[in-house]
Amino acid sequence: MTMELPSSSSGAPIGLAALEHRLARDLECLGWPARAWMPPQPDDLGMPQHDVVVIGGGQAGLAAAAALAQQGIHAMVLDRATFDFEGPWATTARMETLRSPKELTGPALGLPALTFRAWFEAQFGADDWARLDKIPRLQWMDYLRWYRRVMAVDVRNETTVTAVRPRADGKVQLDLSTPAGPSRVLARRVVLATGRDGLGGPAVPGFMQSLDRARWAHSSDVMDYRTLKGLRVGVVGAGSSAMDSAATALEAGAASVDLLIRRDDLPRINKSKGAGVPGLTHGHFDLPDTLKWKLRHYINVANVPPPHGSTLRVSRHANARFNFSCPILSVEQDGAALRVSTPKREFAFDFLIVSTGFKVDWHARPEYAAIASHVRAWKDRFVPAPGQEDTELADSPDLGPLFELQEKTPGACPGLDRIHCFCYPATLSHGSVSGDIPAISEGARRLATGLASAFYREDFEHHYAKLEAYDDPELLGNEWVPA
Repeated sequence: MTMELPSSSSGAPIGLAALEHRLARDLECLGWPARAWMPPQPDDLGMPQHDVVVIGGGQAGLAAAAALAQQGIHAMVLDRATFDFEGPWATTARMETLRSPKELTGPALGLPALTFRAWFEAQFGADDWARLDKIPRLQWMDYLRWYRRVMAVDVRNETTVTAVRPRADGKVQLDLSTPAGPSRVLARRVVLATGRDGLGGPAVPGFMQSLDRARWAHSSDVMDYRTLKGLRVGVVGAGSSAMDSAATALEAGAASVDLLIRRDDLPRINKSKGAGVPGLTHGHFDLPDTLKWKLRHYINVANVPPPHGSTLRVSRHANARFNFSCPILSVEQDGAALRVSTPKREFAFDFLIVSTGFKVDWHARPEYAAIASHVRAWKDRFVPAPGQEDTELADSPDLGPLFELQEKTPGACPGLDRIHCFCYPATLSHGSVSGDIPAISEGARRLATGLASAFYREDFEHHYAKLEAYDDPELLGNEWVPA
């Protein structure tokens, strides 16, 4: 007897309950999650031991945990945010829609019923899907909330990692701040799924350092844009976050918004989009270092243009101004105003937003104090060709095949390679498989299968002993009569 799965030949919505029924059946047929096979880990000096702890419950952390479950490995996921507010989508992100094409399958890990499209069509139908241009940002957050629930990802919210301490015995100690108070756990492997700023923080230009913090913000800061009503606002930058910040300020009633753009024009072509082919997704890690650097440096220099819709969202306002060839020379505070000097003219603002991206700076994160001076970066071993110097790439961690951190000085920090970087700064080493939507599933599966292999090697004697002790007979001896 076969089970008939819910469907809708007319393309009408079937409802989430029916989709979840279909997904549950798919997971059952695939044996997902797989049977547990890892040896139990006893407490150590009162500290619970886990096979894998993932730091970060956004889309990368969810995908990594779900991919590990397919391999029969349970991961505990820690996130400092409150329940249902993991990642930037419902907090610091300000775009109206995602820039990724709606057809990308994102963290679905090859499961059609787990895709955003299936989730959307189950509620709104195929006709609405056909009419949809881009995925609304908050709808993507709703999808991730659903993903966490249906894949039963073990996320512990309001849990902040205050220290990451690798040990010589192959364990990593994590000091935690939780609603119940401070605690500590051990993990055999730790995955850093901490997003764009998780290995450092905002890249704040030097000319901002001495200014009153109440007069400026980085585009990634949590802030109430309604406080900008009636103010003269400057935005430094012209990328997607700059456009989103400028548009949000305008929509909140800012008196004016001036975009200060160092280039003499906006880039037109998103070169990174043109690089997204399966060969690169799976082959980037195996490229020679010179080609990895050449590729990523070319994309950096070409610059990613802001999305079409985000740019129109700004330019539709009469009080928005695009000021090209205006790199910042200096910023001075003059009472309540900020005087910003550029090669073209001086601007006076009441508030300044810098949209200058992020940087890798282990020393900026107190939780990484034990490892900050030991992590090997690309600049520690690779010298680019003249003219290809690139600070972002130079500061990127130099990762091994399992996204693992490597020591700057061999033997100086035992256990460092038990920490795996599954976030955007892994791009130079592994390609775009850990920080963005298009290939996040491929990266998660690479990480999960690699960890499964590593665990088996480490526990070989345990598994060999289980093999020797295995005594479930295939034959009972009464199936034949000897001649």
